[in-house]
Amino acid sequence: MSSIFDLNGKVALVTGASSGIGQRQALALARSGAAVVLLGRRLEQLVSTVAEIKESGGKAAPLSLDLSDREQLSEVAKLASAEFGAIDIVINAAGVNFRQPVDEISLDSWDKTLNLNLAVPFFLARELIPAMQDRGWGRVINIASLQSSRAFANGLAYGASKGGIAQLTRAMAEAWSAKGINCNAIAPGFFPTGLTAPLYQNPDMLDKLARQTAIGRNGELSDLDGITIFLASKASDYITGQVIHVDGGFTAK
Repeated sequence: MSSIFDLNGKVALVTGASSGIGQRQALALARSGAAVVLLGRRLEQLVSTVAEIKESGGKAAPLSLDLSDREQLSEVAKLASAEFGAIDIVINAAGVNFRQPVDEISLDSWDKTLNLNLAVPFFLARELIPAMQDRGWGRVINIASLQSSRAFANGLAYGASKGGIAQLTRAMAEAWSAKGINCNAIAPGFFPTGLTAPLYQNPDMLDKLARQTAIGRNGELSDLDGITIFLASKASDYITGQVIHVDGGFTAK
């Protein structure tokens, strides 16, 4: 009997796959059998990760594009489907966080944050939905944040975008889940990524954050493997519209 976590025969698209959370999720999906299209801006990093997947017997292809131009998202969807066929699973991991004090937020930085973090996940997913509907099965996995429900210093625009992701995920589920497309979000705690690099240069802050968790440590990227595979597979068939915190119990304290 095949495992309900088996992703063989599925095709996944992961945005923000050049590094950090998106890269780790692409690796996890490939290990579970999915053919994975890794989308990001840094081609060298994408090619390196694709090579790692192929060396382990997996299927992967790089797609180096800038998602910030929403007018091109229809073409992005076509290109993503060209290598392995129509996309079954999309993970919206691309994002930006300028970490600006409230008085320094500009119209430009606000628009860039809300565009990439909130608008792109919706409009890209919508381009991919028709093929999922034709098969009666699909998965949309968004990346939320602790800031989907909590406020942090220098995070007003980012927090607004991630609060929006939580509601977007619920609205996506309402719109599409009756057609077999489950839509959920992962809200990570503190993990070592490009966006959190400033925090990881401050040992005292890292220790404080670790003590805020129930488990007593900050996240490691491998901690995201299980939830990623779960939400991408048949194991989560009756779960949709949810924001699942993977934060070591940070929000429980």
